[in-house]
Amino acid sequence: MQRRIQRAKLADKIATGIFVAIAVLFFLLLFGFAGKVIIGGFLGAKPEMFRFAMSGAIGNQLFNTIYLVFISLLVSCPIGVFAGIYLAMYAKKGRLTKIIRICIETLSSLPSIVVGLFGYLVFLVALGMGKSLLAGALSISILTLPLITTTTEDAIRGLPEGYLQGSLGMGATKWQSVFHVLLPACLPRIMTGVILAAGRGFDEAAALLYTAGSGSMLNWRNWSFTSPTSPLSLFRPAETLSIQIWNLQINGQNLDLANLASAMLLVLVLAFSIGANALSRHIQAKNSSERG
Repeated sequence: MQRRIQRAKLADKIATGIFVAIAVLFFLLLFGFAGKVIIGGFLGAKPEMFRFAMSGAIGNQLFNTIYLVFISLLVSCPIGVFAGIYLAMYAKKGRLTKIIRICIETLSSLPSIVVGLFGYLVFLVALGMGKSLLAGALSISILTLPLITTTTEDAIRGLPEGYLQGSLGMGATKWQSVFHVLLPACLPRIMTGVILAAGRGFDEAAALLYTAGSGSMLNWRNWSFTSPTSPLSLFRPAETLSIQIWNLQINGQNLDLANLASAMLLVLVLAFSIGANALSRHIQAKNSSERG
């Protein structure tokens, strides 16, 4: 009996050591990769590279990246969350539900280049949008929609059954229970899905090459939504940081600018992830204090 206990403790120590080593390895990989990209990008940077200019700088591309991801999340988040609620709370088991799940899984595994070609055929050819920020944002929404849907569904299904039963017992309807009890309780997990979706939007290039276009002529004194040079216009070409990196690397021009764009893109993703996680923790703490 004593030997079994010792063997179990030894096995537990070995397994713990292996898991810790794997965690440290992933941390070192992330730290080394991020450090090399960020430090290498900023070491070769010049002050004029941070300007909001037509060429030789990253300011316009940085704005386009944030604006495009914001528009794509405005489209995909409501649809994805409502779809996740439907699958978790209202969809009945049957052939239709199975088909919907298969479609979501298939959509989530599509290569981005295929989504880009689909966006080109639908938004540019069929709808006549032309290469624009809106066409690029809608294409990114197609890529991120399955992720937000599955994250929302899993988050709701992962809650204890007592959340729903307690709310229904207090006289709330099912719809009120979902929006006033279940969604606030699983909001941090949904935010994780939004972070992953935004990360994919930030670094996407293949789908945007066919839909968003290259080049960025912005007039920062023009704030009309209809003007082709307005930063707020949705119907203008919008070169993002990822497309700028691709163009500079392919053409072999100004590699220092490409390295700076890579560093800024990584900083942008890290800043968004940290900010979204901080917001989700704040919401979770607020909800916990209100329930207490």
